[in-house]
Amino acid sequence: MMNRPEHIVIIGPVYPYKGGIAQYTGMMYRNLSKQHDVRMISFSRQYPKILFRKEQKDPSSDAFKVEPVEYMLDTADPGSWAKCAESIRSRHPDLVIFQWWHPYFAPCYQSIAKHLGTAKILFVCHNVFPHERFPMDRVLTRNTLQHGDMFIVHSAQDGEDLRTIRKDPLYREAVHPTYATFRQSGITRSAAREKLHLPADAELLLFFGLVRPYKGLGYLIDAMPRIREARPKVRLLIAGDFGKYGDQYRKQIADRGIEAVTDVHGGYLQDSEVEDVFSAADLVVLPYTSATQSGVVQTSFGFEKPVVVTKVGGLPEVVEDGRTGYVVQPENADAIADAVIRFFSEGRADEFMTAIRQGAGRFSWDRMTETIEELWGAVK
Repeated sequence: MMNRPEHIVIIGPVYPYKGGIAQYTGMMYRNLSKQHDVRMISFSRQYPKILFRKEQKDPSSDAFKVEPVEYMLDTADPGSWAKCAESIRSRHPDLVIFQWWHPYFAPCYQSIAKHLGTAKILFVCHNVFPHERFPMDRVLTRNTLQHGDMFIVHSAQDGEDLRTIRKDPLYREAVHPTYATFRQSGITRSAAREKLHLPADAELLLFFGLVRPYKGLGYLIDAMPRIREARPKVRLLIAGDFGKYGDQYRKQIADRGIEAVTDVHGGYLQDSEVEDVFSAADLVVLPYTSATQSGVVQTSFGFEKPVVVTKVGGLPEVVEDGRTGYVVQPENADAIADAVIRFFSEGRADEFMTAIRQGAGRFSWDRMTETIEELWGAVK
């Protein structure tokens, strides 16, 4: 068997599709293409509008754009599944990499995986099971992942989940690589604050990403009055799409009396806006109640920003407590407040940034490529 795969196909979303999975897939393609012959297959339609009514694409944010891409897979059209499988099989790839994060893709992926000939199959599991569970998700996941020869997971929890549906799976746990691509203009902290109309001297917390119950934003909001009592200059910036939960959190902000020190940038953020909010922030807070991993930590590290995370899923595996951030108990507003107050009171921002910079190699895409090659060599 050859030492590494020569011809690789990647299946997953890429630009102009929005979201972290699309950004991840694009960066994986870029980096594997440096040393391998890689073909990128993406979706002509990722979700039917009846299931996903919001705009799925954002052509204006092209920092993660890759070429060439074949947009040939319609997840709601079985005919496109067959054509995709035949197209892949006809070129005899050594390895096909599927991006897996939700059982919605089970029928499509199963249909393709069954007809790939001798190609080996790698599933990159962003989540083995979805964050928000539903009936049949376990069966759909098991029936899809049974076609994999090897797996990459991003947390120990996902490794445990994988072992519940596959006997002795060949997998590696690889930390989520850094999303440094968001750093485009190099805008400074002060310039970003001026652009966002934020006080130059504020001690700024950032909550970033889709707002969903499991993200635990409510605990951070509950922590703010106590934080403000100890650190009067602290402000909270919430940047992300609230979906149907906007009224719920705005009411909580009002009830806690922190409207004047809370800035909300709702909706999807373009790449340049992501750079602005992270550049402006001093500390990024992920108060999640459950998680496997999160690209928000790696985005934070890409901007050399320390984080506060909860002790759930793979988050404690990527944060060095007291060195690159703080790890606190979940569902505990006081624990969040303690960490935030400690960070600003001890004045360790420069120390944390240095530690993040020193540990950057751990989150490199070169290491991810090495992991894929290692798995390939281990396939029997």
